[in-house]
Amino acid sequence: MKVVELRDESGRVVCARCAVADTPWTRLRGLLGRKGLDPDEGLLIRPTNSIHMLFMRFPIDAVFLDADLRVLRVVSDLQPWRMAAARGSKAVIELPAGTAERVGIREGIALSVAGA
Repeated sequence: MKVVELRDESGRVVCARCAVADTPWTRLRGLLGRKGLDPDEGLLIRPTNSIHMLFMRFPIDAVFLDADLRVLRVVSDLQPWRMAAARGSKAVIELPAGTAERVGIREGIALSVAGA
């Protein structure tokens, strides 16, 4: 899987090692089978407007983005066996639980991808 870096509007890194799931197989697999994410790690899933946490072992923060990578919704501490969605979303970033708040990701900010 390709790995990119995500930055916020000020240029600050919000995810240093973000794997990109942009094929049917990588989107389907997602984070299944993983025991967790490192603090600087994440998964960018595109295209999608919803995710599920079936068979997951750990909680995550889910950041839903529009086509321009503007944050539409942040679901913090999404627990295993739950689902989340956002109308109009074209991509989702899955991050370790607590990361969105720690790095200042909130609705309305724009993110950018380096190394895409």
